[in-house]
Amino acid sequence: MTRRDFLLACGLAGAGSQLLAATARIHVGCQTNAWPIQDFAQFLEVLGRIRKLDFGCFETGFRNVQSRFQDAAAARREIEKSGLEFWAVHIFLGQGYDPKTAIPPAEMIETMASGGAALGARRLIVSGRALGSNGKVDAAALQAKAEGLDRAGKACRKHGLRFAYHNHDLEFQNGQAEIEGLIRRTSPEVVSLVLDAGHAVLAGTDPAEFFSRHAGRIDGIHLRDFRGQGRLEEQVPLGAGRVDYKPLAAAIKKAQWSGCVLAEEERLAGVKPGSSAVEPARRHLRVLFGV
Repeated sequence: MTRRDFLLACGLAGAGSQLLAATARIHVGCQTNAWPIQDFAQFLEVLGRIRKLDFGCFETGFRNVQSRFQDAAAARREIEKSGLEFWAVHIFLGQGYDPKTAIPPAEMIETMASGGAALGARRLIVSGRALGSNGKVDAAALQAKAEGLDRAGKACRKHGLRFAYHNHDLEFQNGQAEIEGLIRRTSPEVVSLVLDAGHAVLAGTDPAEFFSRHAGRIDGIHLRDFRGQGRLEEQVPLGAGRVDYKPLAAAIKKAQWSGCVLAEEERLAGVKPGSSAVEPARRHLRVLFGV
């Protein structure tokens, strides 16, 4: 008899659902940034490599899929052949953010939410422009950004998608003023976080401590590793650098969190190490989380 069968036999279906949810394992995913992708065919090849490395889901930048929005049904079938869950499509612009909200323009979010949902994505992630300046964060700018995130979250919900904000290191500077302010000012019903733990580490933040305080708002976690310090800092495969993620793994286990941890390779020099970096990252994720 399975655990579920036992609980049902005891008339504890509702309690059983809660217990099973509490012990659910985390999802292990991979960002596609590690590989050069020029077209949709290469994107599909990358999904095959990710699956062979024993990941269960993936996240990808919007540029890798937007060309197929007009032929979404056929493209979705090709994506589903990979056997991977399409965990998220991610909008990162660098430049071109809305000057008022400091996130992608509302029209772009609507287009990506609609197109991503048609392709089978489960959520939309956005990065944004950090607000810190001269050691402080402007309260009015912070409020405008939070309101923009709430509107984006509601737009995604119309398409059946979850919505999350992805940080870089700057949001954790100034005493974490921006990231903490966004958490306080946004609705947990429509806005989650994808915690980029590597960027948080670069800003001097303890990701385990931050996670423990905000686990309920965190939908996913990007893990990356570094070697060196300061201006000599360079990204290396997960597990090969200086970042110790064992305290974060322990905090995740304690919280019985069942979100997604993702291997992230995004070299500032533009190098695309592919499987040579992602394969050892997958092994290290298995050591950290047992999955």
